[in-house]
Amino acid sequence: MKEIKPSVSVQDVICAEITAPPTAMVVFGASGDLTRRKLLASIFKLYTNDLIDDKFYLLGCGRKKISDQQFRDIAKQALKEKNAEVPAEKLKAFTDKLHYASGDYTDPQFYANLKDKIAELNKSHGIDGNILFYLAVPPFLYPVIVQQLGDSGLSCLDESQDQSKIRLVIEKPFGRDSKSAAELNKIVHKCFDESQVYRIDHYLGKETVQNILMFRFANAIFEPIWKRDYIDHVQITIAESLGIGHRSGYYDKSGALRDMFQNHMLSMLSLVAMEPPTSFNADHIRDEKVKVLRSIRKFNLEPWSESIVRGQYIEGHIDGEKVQGYHSEEGVDTDSTTETYVAAKLFIDNWRWKDVPFYLRTGKRLSHKDTEIAITFKKVPHSMFLSADLEEMPPNILVLQIQPDEGITLSFQAKRPGSKICMSTLRMNFNYSDIFGTETPEAYQRLLLDCMVGDQTLFTRQDDVEISWKLLTPILQAWEKDKTMPFEYRAGAESFSAADNLIEADGRTWRKLATD
Repeated sequence: MKEIKPSVSVQDVICAEITAPPTAMVVFGASGDLTRRKLLASIFKLYTNDLIDDKFYLLGCGRKKISDQQFRDIAKQALKEKNAEVPAEKLKAFTDKLHYASGDYTDPQFYANLKDKIAELNKSHGIDGNILFYLAVPPFLYPVIVQQLGDSGLSCLDESQDQSKIRLVIEKPFGRDSKSAAELNKIVHKCFDESQVYRIDHYLGKETVQNILMFRFANAIFEPIWKRDYIDHVQITIAESLGIGHRSGYYDKSGALRDMFQNHMLSMLSLVAMEPPTSFNADHIRDEKVKVLRSIRKFNLEPWSESIVRGQYIEGHIDGEKVQGYHSEEGVDTDSTTETYVAAKLFIDNWRWKDVPFYLRTGKRLSHKDTEIAITFKKVPHSMFLSADLEEMPPNILVLQIQPDEGITLSFQAKRPGSKICMSTLRMNFNYSDIFGTETPEAYQRLLLDCMVGDQTLFTRQDDVEISWKLLTPILQAWEKDKTMPFEYRAGAESFSAADNLIEADGRTWRKLATD
């Protein structure tokens, strides 16, 4: 397949970015892995790019008793591991803005002390009430910390203040099913207004996921054909070659449906399928996403294998190395029925998408890491090239590649030089790093900046969460009641027969996983 390389001219560049106002960021779970690996590096990048105000400070909170200086040393080490060429002066200037407070998350006195500490730091740094509370802690602590923030008055420090300046950022998972999600929303809303809540899904911070909106709604040539009349089906894939690592305590109680489908997969589907919003306004965009979720047809549960399939990896080989099966992973019960793979067929019952299947799949320990959205258009209705035995022409496919390399690919047919009828599939490929000569930003950079400026566009709203859980909870309940083991697939495989049957029964096939 011949590849066509695009180009970007300087005069075509149209950019708009808002820098964050002076902000205090209070991170619960500051000594944890998420803070070290993602948050500190992303905030530091925003700082070096002059996207956050110099008055900014970060107050880390944790149960571990360490000093400000020890926290700064940990941060320096983490940042150097991410980037060995960090300028020493810039690094010191940033880490001087880091502070730490230790205590018990269940102790009201800890929050009273925290309130005093924030008031002191706000005064010394010149912060005027713009505060971000970030919950980088295990999900069971969300209600505890939220309730304490409300009881202590930290969710609204001063009645005369603009309440929207105080924001709460919550990591996934937001609940385990429809009931727990609704209960957590109820607790959150006792202390915070919905306008203050930022439920984070890091997939929505990825450039190619954001680009779905630009691609669809800034180009007049695509939106007219973005519907059932021209699109045959859509495939959304999140494939991982890694296993569960050290996450068995969380993963074995969650599984792929909770871990990936309820948030990442359905978020991407809603962006692909949504109607054009009236403006690039957070609630206008989120309104349209919710409409899509409301329109998804309920899963057929008798039998569910016609619309959703679960699998679990067994021993196999990846990149020539032997890897153990799920039941051999440390911390996993030998009789665990937790799924590590899910494939599903969804339908959206509205005018735009009626009877167009959306095939979604995600799994661990697959042959390659690959995250993509592939829109397959319908084949030409009649071939005029029968004399050359070209009865069926390959369909045009638009691929939005999210991982490992972010970009967009469009395949189409064109004549090759030579014979009168000589055709070839050409692939027009746009790769972010090749075209713009720079690495795409870490997703958390985008999301953290949006939190600081108060833009909720890329964050999940209350009704979005509850609707997606209502869709998936009957499946979870059916699996728990059934107690049978998921289908087995060998580590290093691309798929397995039950997952293949889900799509092949419709005369279609899964796309090959990306290899580079």
